[in-house]
Amino acid sequence: MVLGTSSGAGKSWLATALCRYYARQGLRVAPFKAQNMSNNARVVPLPGGVGSEWGAGGDTGGTGPVGIAAGSGGEGEIGSAQYFQALAAGATPDVRMNPLLLKPEADTRSQVVLLGRMQPDLAALPWHARSERVWPIVAAALDDLRVQYDLIVVEGAGSPAEINLQASDIVNLRVARYTQARCLLVTDIDRGGAFAHLYGTWALLPDDVRALLRGFVLNRFRGDAALLAPGPQQLRALTGVPTLATLPLLRQHGLPEEDGVFDDRCGAAGAVHTTVAIIAYPRLSNLDEFQPLKNVEGLRLVWARRPADCVGADWIILPGSKATAADLAWLRAQGLDAAIAQHAACGRPVLGICGGLQMLGEALVDVHGIDGNAPGLGLLPLVTAFAPDKTVRRSTARFGVCHGPWAALSGLPVHGYEIHHGRTVPHPALWGRGERAHEVIPALAWQNAAGNVLGLYLHGLFEDAGVLHALFGARARPLQAVFDALADCVEAHFTAGALDALSAP
Repeated sequence: MVLGTSSGAGKSWLATALCRYYARQGLRVAPFKAQNMSNNARVVPLPGGVGSEWGAGGDTGGTGPVGIAAGSGGEGEIGSAQYFQALAAGATPDVRMNPLLLKPEADTRSQVVLLGRMQPDLAALPWHARSERVWPIVAAALDDLRVQYDLIVVEGAGSPAEINLQASDIVNLRVARYTQARCLLVTDIDRGGAFAHLYGTWALLPDDVRALLRGFVLNRFRGDAALLAPGPQQLRALTGVPTLATLPLLRQHGLPEEDGVFDDRCGAAGAVHTTVAIIAYPRLSNLDEFQPLKNVEGLRLVWARRPADCVGADWIILPGSKATAADLAWLRAQGLDAAIAQHAACGRPVLGICGGLQMLGEALVDVHGIDGNAPGLGLLPLVTAFAPDKTVRRSTARFGVCHGPWAALSGLPVHGYEIHHGRTVPHPALWGRGERAHEVIPALAWQNAAGNVLGLYLHGLFEDAGVLHALFGARARPLQAVFDALADCVEAHFTAGALDALSAP
């Protein structure tokens, strides 16, 4: 189990690296994170009979303790981190690997996804009550994985030393106790205070969980490793826990960051030929799909929060949003609506993905209280109506004839995924007046008449090798090479024999 002294300490990438390392040793490996809070999600298979296998019985009428109906397969959501960890392990990602996903919609409200499916009844429960309701299903998912795989690499969340949450914790302490996992505690030394973070976390852990710690890990180190002495030795004298690894700062490790905007700094490899401004509204989602753009030589990414950030941009992208109407209101308050309109009026490319597509239309209509009513930006003659049902599916499509800057996409097959509320259709009044959009993928993607504005529901556009090459002439770094490099890193920097000792029967 990989625990951390804080969010952003490096748990996700270390767990991914360990998944790959142990898979290369010939073990059947799966990742697990009991509860994830992230708006970066992926669509994965739902195992058949979920409800009936995990918690159904008695007089529940074929539903589990939180009202989940018995399933027969299908697709659901998990956090992106566990999706990539499963791929690194050579396992098929599924909802058991992240049974509880919280998708923040506001500072005090999250959508609750249990075993891949949205559960409004759970979202209405207080935090402590929710934990007790879902723990039996979380434990059952973990038990099921333990039967199927030789080794489970568990990722914690935040810090296990949040003493205000320990009574209701189901992702750190309870999982550690339930599995009696061999635990690593990782900290980000680049932030400073690493030894204090490790010691303080150790000191606040309950005795039984503290006894499960097998080693500390210093992450994102740069400089002369000799300067660390005698810190690790003194820390071991205080705690009895050895420092098993000092991992280097990997600026381009190739995995998207799980939390927040993954890189606020503007940069590009080589001479800049294209600047892409991505609108960074407060509830942007699925931003991990833009990771491949970071690796395109000569492409500069800018996270735009004010109109000045869009000046000089060749492209503007409106990404997905977990709160489309609220993010659209924020966008207007910043004056970014005018910047986007001016960019489009000059014939420059504008791309809207999922919630971004919905914003580009004429109106958001919400009679069910799902997201909110709002006028759109009016760059596509479309209208979106929100409904309680949520679309969650993997999709394969083929572009029709595309015009303008998107012409290179014409005829290309594309693979991606959809996660959205709402159905988008032509605006009836505008369509009747002849203001038509060009539907380049039926019910999934539209262009404006001028050809420079494209909106689509499909996430993962830039993760498709054919699309990336068509638009930029670039080739993505293969994910398998990314995973191998991570495994090579931990193999090189952990104390000899430590990784094998952690997985020994």
